[in-house]
Amino acid sequence: MTTQTMRFMSDNTATACPEMLAALAAANHGLEVAYGDDRWTQRLDAALGGFFGAPVRAFAVATGTAANALALATLTPPYGAIFAHHEAHIASDECGAPAFYSGGAQLMLLEGEHAKLSAATLAASLEAHPVSVHTVQPAALSVSQASELGAAYRPEELVELCRVAHAHGLKVHMDGARFANALCFLGCHPSDVTWRAGIDVLSFGATKNGALAAEAVVFFDPSLVRDFELRRKRAGHLLSKSRFVAAQLLAYLEHDLWRRNAMRANGFARRIGAAAGQRLLGPVEANEVFVRLGADGKARLRAAGFEFYDWGAESAGLARLVAAWDQNEAHVEALCAALGALPVS
Repeated sequence: MTTQTMRFMSDNTATACPEMLAALAAANHGLEVAYGDDRWTQRLDAALGGFFGAPVRAFAVATGTAANALALATLTPPYGAIFAHHEAHIASDECGAPAFYSGGAQLMLLEGEHAKLSAATLAASLEAHPVSVHTVQPAALSVSQASELGAAYRPEELVELCRVAHAHGLKVHMDGARFANALCFLGCHPSDVTWRAGIDVLSFGATKNGALAAEAVVFFDPSLVRDFELRRKRAGHLLSKSRFVAAQLLAYLEHDLWRRNAMRANGFARRIGAAAGQRLLGPVEANEVFVRLGADGKARLRAAGFEFYDWGAESAGLARLVAAWDQNEAHVEALCAALGALPVS
């Protein structure tokens, strides 16, 4: 008998949601002006400004790596330093893109529980590295919301981080690949964990939450935009048909798809986390669940048809389980049952 594949590897494996495909189809009629001068892309500033409750400059890109790297390159000179958690996507999953697009900026990697940074850790690092002509110059702080271990920064945590960063002349970037998931968990207004807290630039992700390929770089301070448009063009990320990215983002915001999709994924993750019990490695605050399964537990789940990523070295016995917006609920129930049936080590 063939075992059915039940995939919990990544929300990148999910489908595009029907409403976004409909938005693409609606934009796919007639001739339109290219390179961002179309009527969909021209509405992005207002749509995202309304979402965040403040004037913004927004730029459509197709990937999260492009959003992160180009945003950070705009904030950071080649001789600059970007402070981030050592688990950050920009450090471990983007093939050196921030250094490449900035012309050489250096990542300064810090520790923090649940892949989150604290204001105290950032302050200590800045104070331990006096700046001179011989050193890289502190330029930016990058935080992930939600973090790479699925934890959400509270507004007050971000306020303190941004306060320390700004006091030392750093600008603050947020990697919001799972911003919607964190926002749904926190239940606050989008402004509370962005510009009101002190975030200067946000990589606003939608791809993991139902889009086909749609991200935006959102500047809360238009004076920081500087040469972003030229950097985007030079990097090959100025899309000639950007209306197809913009149309998805508009539907995502205007039809509340961000909330609906993230709430569904988060709900499944909470159920999986509850089933994992003492195997759970940290809080479930978005749509990712990190568990200690051991070699035997991982083998049992995979034999039953579940797909997931090892977290860290295979020998560590840790795993990441991700619930997507379109996850089959029966598969979630099966995973919860399988986790509950694992022998207690």
